[in-house]
Amino acid sequence: MRFIARSTLIAILVGGLLNLPAMAAAEKPLGMVVQAQSARLEAMAAAVGATVYPGDAVDTDPNGTLRLKVGSGQIYLMGNTEVRFAEIDQVTQATLNRGTVAFSTSPADRFQLETPVGIIQPAEGPVYGQVAITGPEQMIISAFKGDLILDYNGDVHTIAGGSSYKVDLEPGPPPQRYGVTRVTNKHLVIKLIAIGAVAAIIAFTWRELAESPSKYRD
Repeated sequence: MRFIARSTLIAILVGGLLNLPAMAAAEKPLGMVVQAQSARLEAMAAAVGATVYPGDAVDTDPNGTLRLKVGSGQIYLMGNTEVRFAEIDQVTQATLNRGTVAFSTSPADRFQLETPVGIIQPAEGPVYGQVAITGPEQMIISAFKGDLILDYNGDVHTIAGGSSYKVDLEPGPPPQRYGVTRVTNKHLVIKLIAIGAVAAIIAFTWRELAESPSKYRD
C-alpha cells in the first residue's frame, strides 16, 4: 500500500510539472506599466514595471494617468478611465468601459479597441489615435496619424488621419420582413467636428504618445 501511495503521489507531481509549460504559455504578458499616477492595476496601485496580462483591468482616478507599453506601441489612459485587456487569436483587445484612451500602433501590432459604439482598429501603417466616451452611446474618435476603422455590427466607417468625428448610436427605421415588424435596430450617426474644438487635447496626447516608453522606466 505504501508503494502504491508513493507511486500515485509521484504521478501527481510529474503531471503537475508537465502542465507548467502550458500554464506559463497561457500567462503570456500583454504589456507593462511604464508610467502611473493615481492609477490601478487589478484594483491595486499600479507600479512602474508591473506586467499586464490578458483579463487584467486598469483604471485611473479623475486626476490620474496611466501609460502602458503593449507590443511595439503604447496605450495612454487619461483621468477617470477604465480598460480591460484580452487576447483573442493573437489580437490584443482593449475594452474601453469609460473615459478617454489614446494609443499608438505599428504595422506589426494587431490591436482592437472595443467600445459601446463599435470596434476600432488601425487601418494600416503606424497609427496614432484617441477615443473618448462622452455618453452611454456616444464618443469622439480622433485619428492623429494614419486612418482608423470603426465597425458597428458590420456598419464600417473610416476615420481619416488628421480628423475627429463625433459618433452616436441612434434608432433606425424598423425593418420589415414577411409583413412582420422586427425590433428597431440602431445605426451610427457620424459627424465631423471642428479640429479646433479638440486641438489642445490632441496636442497634449500627441506629445505624450511621441515620448519613448523607456523614458519612464528609469
